[in-house]
Amino acid sequence: MGRSLRVALLSYRSKPHSGGQGVYVRALSRELRELGHRVEVLSGQPYPELDPGVPLTRVPSLDLYREPDPFRTPRPGEFRDLVDLAEWATMCTAGFPEPLTFTLRAARLLASRTGDFDLVHDNQSLGYGLLRVRRRLPTVATVHHPVAIDRDLELAAAPSLRRRVTLGRWYAFTRMQARVAPRLDGLTTVSESSRRDITAHMGVPAAAVEVIPVGIDPEVFRPPASRTAREAARIVVITSADVPLKGLVPLLEALAKLRTEREAVLTVIGVARAGGPADTALDRLGLRGAVRFTGPVPQEELVRHLQTATVVAIPSLYEGFSLPAVEAMACGTPLVTTDAGALPEVVGSHAGVQVPAGDVDQLAAALQLVIDHPSLQEQLGRSGRARVLGAYTWRRTAECTAEWYGEVLDRRSTARDGSC
Repeated sequence: MGRSLRVALLSYRSKPHSGGQGVYVRALSRELRELGHRVEVLSGQPYPELDPGVPLTRVPSLDLYREPDPFRTPRPGEFRDLVDLAEWATMCTAGFPEPLTFTLRAARLLASRTGDFDLVHDNQSLGYGLLRVRRRLPTVATVHHPVAIDRDLELAAAPSLRRRVTLGRWYAFTRMQARVAPRLDGLTTVSESSRRDITAHMGVPAAAVEVIPVGIDPEVFRPPASRTAREAARIVVITSADVPLKGLVPLLEALAKLRTEREAVLTVIGVARAGGPADTALDRLGLRGAVRFTGPVPQEELVRHLQTATVVAIPSLYEGFSLPAVEAMACGTPLVTTDAGALPEVVGSHAGVQVPAGDVDQLAAALQLVIDHPSLQEQLGRSGRARVLGAYTWRRTAECTAEWYGEVLDRRSTARDGSC
């Protein structure tokens, strides 16, 4: 093992049971610690769940988007400083302040702790505060994919000019991210597809972006003990948000088409936003009794859903990686996926049936094919598990990340020596 490093791992929000950020922070910090590095997580709300031995430093915000009171109005006594005021004012003008305000708070905190860390690793916030951090400490970031892609997909689906204007304001922080990313000491991403997108949307040369796939713990995400554990004709999808990018509406339309010929039900690991695209589609398609939304679930329950599913659907219109696909493959569960983003790269040609993104007819046909052929389910499941064990474990992610840290530190040291 190389040198032991002291790492500050930053995450502006870290939902423990949904969304990739909380999963990434928990798993990477745990595995780096087990490799002998000291990792301290600095996070805003919602705070992550971390493994024993990984300290958490809370970087509290006004928590303006917390459930069940999103877009809330803080009490006057909650405002502590100008950063809080900027956070509130940005929300009131339809912007999303957290990437900026979190990094400003983190920079203020780290200014008095430069001797505690060898390197700072940001998880996708890419706020201007990181440039202050970089003056004192080597600073790198993970970009899972450029959020500008989410913006473009939502703008394309917006039903009105007013909605497009509001979305443009909400996603204004993506311009900041594109300015900050090229000025850090290093960037990593999770797939070759995301590396190409970072180059296109953020202007960072491909050679300056390290590809380090994320993964799973194969002892946790594993096939069921018995084949009979799987329920008949139950489709599972995991979605962190009810937004066009996740392709939930095309999946619901495919389910409605499938149910004209056979019984089938869908379990959504996630939520439907009241009045959102998925919620509206349920009534339009008459699917209220056939679809269950679980909300965020603990890891143990997620594994049970994957182990008992007939098939897992990944209907996304874009994916920078797709951790849900890897989790399903690790459980030996067959996949039906689109060809969007990194999905062909991650899933390969033997672990799932692939269809064009947004094609409802082909999505329905692929789901029916897998549901109706147990031998195909078995074949796809075995191939998926083998693929994960060879390429997608958190230990491998941590080993590659630690090696990358060393390369970044060596480059920065060499650059500073050369400038003296």
